[in-house]
Amino acid sequence: MAKRETSYEIWLKEEGIPVVGGYGVEDVTELALKPWQRTGGKGAYIDLKGMEGFTGMYVGEIPPGGALNPEHHLYEELIYIIKGIGATELWSAGDEKRKMHFEWQQGSLFAIPLNTRHRMINGSKEPVFFLAVTSAPLMIDLLHNLPFVMGSDYKFDDRFDGQSNYFVPTNSRKELGGFINWETNFIADARGALVDPSEAKGFGVKITSFDMGGSTLVGHIAEWPVGRYHKAHFHQGGAILLILRSQGYTLMWPQEAGLRPYRNGNGDKVVRVNWREGSVFSPPSGWFHQHFNTGKEQARQLAFRYSGQSGKYLLGCWRAINKEGVRTSTREGGTLIEYEDEDPQLRVDFESAIEKVGVPTAMPQFNYAGL
Repeated sequence: MAKRETSYEIWLKEEGIPVVGGYGVEDVTELALKPWQRTGGKGAYIDLKGMEGFTGMYVGEIPPGGALNPEHHLYEELIYIIKGIGATELWSAGDEKRKMHFEWQQGSLFAIPLNTRHRMINGSKEPVFFLAVTSAPLMIDLLHNLPFVMGSDYKFDDRFDGQSNYFVPTNSRKELGGFINWETNFIADARGALVDPSEAKGFGVKITSFDMGGSTLVGHIAEWPVGRYHKAHFHQGGAILLILRSQGYTLMWPQEAGLRPYRNGNGDKVVRVNWREGSVFSPPSGWFHQHFNTGKEQARQLAFRYSGQSGKYLLGCWRAINKEGVRTSTREGGTLIEYEDEDPQLRVDFESAIEKVGVPTAMPQFNYAGL
């Protein structure tokens, strides 16, 4: 039986630009972008297996000295600047005289306030490349009325009311849902932003969550040292991971392969995604995934997801689906595999990989349970 298409999937085809699938893309800057009539620039959609209709993603290009067409929509959007400098103009419906703008550079991260008119402008003689993550699949599939999604005049004044300081960076951080949460509408450079210790996820791991634009589409910045790797965990699909620094690989496998897939004879079910700066990938629902830094510098990752356990505005279904969350051990009913419970083959392969590039292991010794 032929697979039925969702309203969002039909829309992607109608947009007239490439749609890239798979488990991940090793370098989004190498995608073949095509002219995009709606935006006036170039672009390509990315629709990975793990996104599962929860999140949308695309890469956009703004021509040298040019600008994209103004747009507005009833889905949330987070934008990361991959390359270039420029500015974004914003204004509310019927209020073009109060138009405001803010400037950005490579590494900048910001949210477009819901349904706000906006236009991105290239301030240089080189192309600008950016990655956008959206809640478009949820909204388009729910409403299945594109003229309304893309053409409503409703003003969400509680999100944005022309405040002159809306995109001024802040350092408002507090613990929320077990993580340090940073509430800001603009991060000048996510590649160098301060991240907070979060060793429940692994030795030397640092993680800071962020809230932007009053959105339930949130995220976090994660960093971990040379010669180390994260603990494996799983959660609901829809999360998108963008690599900002270093190189390495991520292993992903379905729960039915077990906590120790190689020991269980299920090594053929393990999917490996190699990554470097500019890589994106998305683990499917319920798949364990584990990140390994084989580079010669600290690895840094930008994650986009919905607000379930942490975040100012919670998405109730996300919290229910993810239950105990990714900080609770499988020993206690959670989704996190402790180092002692992982498959020993993982460490053997990791140490072999970093030895080839001359990186010493920085993982502490531990005894495997049950062996």
